[in-house]
Amino acid sequence: MKDNYTYDVIIIGGSYSGLSAAMSLGRALREVLVIDSGLPCNRQTPHSHNFITQDGEKPAVISAKAKLQVDLYKTIHFFNGLVVKAIKNENGFEVFTESGKTFNSRKILFASGVKDLLPEIKGFADCWGISVLHCPYCHGYEVKNEKTAIIANGEMGFEYAKLISNWTKDLRLCTNGKSELTLEKIKTLENHGVQIFEDEIESFEHQGGYIQNIVFKNQQKVEVKAVYAKPPFEQHCPIPEALGCELNEQSLVKVDAMQKTNVAGVFASGDCTTPMRSVAIAVSTGSFAGAVINKELIDEDYAK
Repeated sequence: MKDNYTYDVIIIGGSYSGLSAAMSLGRALREVLVIDSGLPCNRQTPHSHNFITQDGEKPAVISAKAKLQVDLYKTIHFFNGLVVKAIKNENGFEVFTESGKTFNSRKILFASGVKDLLPEIKGFADCWGISVLHCPYCHGYEVKNEKTAIIANGEMGFEYAKLISNWTKDLRLCTNGKSELTLEKIKTLENHGVQIFEDEIESFEHQGGYIQNIVFKNQQKVEVKAVYAKPPFEQHCPIPEALGCELNEQSLVKVDAMQKTNVAGVFASGDCTTPMRSVAIAVSTGSFAGAVINKELIDEDYAK
C-alpha cells in the first residue's frame, strides 16, 4: 500500500470478482489497490459448488487461496477497511475510508456485492446459505430428491416451483400469507405434485443451520430438508449510486457488455451487477473487467 500516490485502479471489494480483476490487472503490470471490509455474502455457506477445480470447497478457502496467488503480483496492494465515500476529480477519483485513510486512482472497479435483507422468521438467518438456499445450480444437487420447500408467491412462486421441481418432486410452495397464484396456476402446480401452504411462517426448527421443520403461525409443522428463498437485497456499497451510477429495475449496478457503468472511469463486476450469483460468474466478470480497464488505460495514455 502506498500513501500520496495515484493508483491505476482501486478495486472496492476483495472477494472472488475483485481478486480476479486484480489478477488481470497485476498481470498487466498495473498498480492496483484492493480495499475490502471482509464481509462476503456467502460467509456462512459451508461449501461452494458449480465452479470447476473448486467444486465442494469451502468459500473461505477459495478466497484465501486466491488472495495468496494475487498477492504474488508486486503491483497489487491490499487495504483492510470500509470505503465510505468516493468523489470524482480532474485526475480520476479520491476514495475515503472509515479509518480516515484516503487513496487516489485513475479508475474504480466496484466488486462490492449485495446485502441480503432476510425476513423476520426465527431461524431463517441461522439457516441462510446452509439449508436455506437461493440457487439450485449452486446447491440443488446436494439436496436432490429431498423434502423441499419454496418460500415465494405469485408469478415468482410459480416459476420458482417449476424450476426446483427439476431437482425434487417432493416439493411444497409456501406463500407465507394469502396466495397470489391464479386458479389455473394452482391447478398446474398441484397436478405436478406441488403442495401449497398459505399460512404465515412462524419459525424454522433447525440443528446447526440444517432445517428440520417449518413451523407455521397456526402451529402446523411441515418437515423439510431444504428451503429455497429469494429475499430482497440492497447494494452492499451505496457509493456507486452516490457517484451517479445507474441501478436497474432489480437494484443492480447497471453495466454494459464491457462492465462499464454510465459514469466514465467507473466499472462494476460480480454480484452487484447480476442476479446470477455464483463464484464462477463473479470470477468471469471480474477477470474480464480487469482486461477492459487495462485497455482503457492504454488508450488514454496513447491519446496524450
